Amino acid sequence: MTTRTEARTWRPDQRIRVSGGEVAAGVFGEGPPVVLVHGTPAWSYLWRGVVPLLAREHTVHVWDLLGFGDSRLAPDAEPTIARQARTLAELTEYWGLDTPSLVGHDIGGGIVTRAHLVEGVPVRRLALMDAAVLGPWNTPFTEHQQRHADVYRTMPADIFGDLIAARFRTATHRPMSPEVAAAYLAPWAGHAGQQRWIDQVSAVSFEDTREVMDRLDEITAPTLVLWGDQDQWLDLTTADRLAAAIPSAVRKNVPAAGHFAAEDNPRAVAEALLRFLA
Repeated sequence: MTTRTEARTWRPDQRIRVSGGEVAAGVFGEGPPVVLVHGTPAWSYLWRGVVPLLAREHTVHVWDLLGFGDSRLAPDAEPTIARQARTLAELTEYWGLDTPSLVGHDIGGGIVTRAHLVEGVPVRRLALMDAAVLGPWNTPFTEHQQRHADVYRTMPADIFGDLIAARFRTATHRPMSPEVAAAYLAPWAGHAGQQRWIDQVSAVSFEDTREVMDRLDEITAPTLVLWGDQDQWLDLTTADRLAAAIPSAVRKNVPAAGHFAAEDNPRAVAEALLRFLA
């Protein structure tokens, strides 16, 4: 099993064909199933400190969103939230999961709620962590990239790399080590990575969660809204509004954690999830 101290070796070892391309995925542990869904601009590496703790009691499924990490989009597909939710539905079928618990971070929150409410994936429990569900949730930086996508696509790759490196530094409360920062940046390196970044930025839209937002009161599964208490991307008032919109939801904070709460404080995230999933 990959652990936090073996971070440089983290690579999901499954390759699964889906309608939108090929997904890199991994399965760890044994017990009731839980699927961890990262957001943008992360990949499954985000969960490397959480997985070993959850896997003591659960079968933990992780995957890289299409267009992220080691997953690859089909030529005719776009990495929209709607496409990712359809992919999650296909993966739960592939893995033979009848009623898994789903955990979604950032746009992963929009993906798991859409998979449940729109794609019809049944859930045992639902955890939404620093989740992009209630809109508008795009940050000013994302909106600027969407308005000027051609400029960002044609920017020299080294300048673009400096820009997104600065962006990643605001994702956590504690500074990332050079090794960790490099791992998050690796999928976006060079000209090809730059184009992948702009592809996913251009495809992410609140329209894909608008239908979900209007149906949050239909969620009957126990729901946890978990938030880094130092999140600079989506503040705590967003968490409060999201919890209020879901009848079954409870609210918890992750101490000393930014938007990438699982990076800042993986043990607190894992412990909160274990208590909730028990």
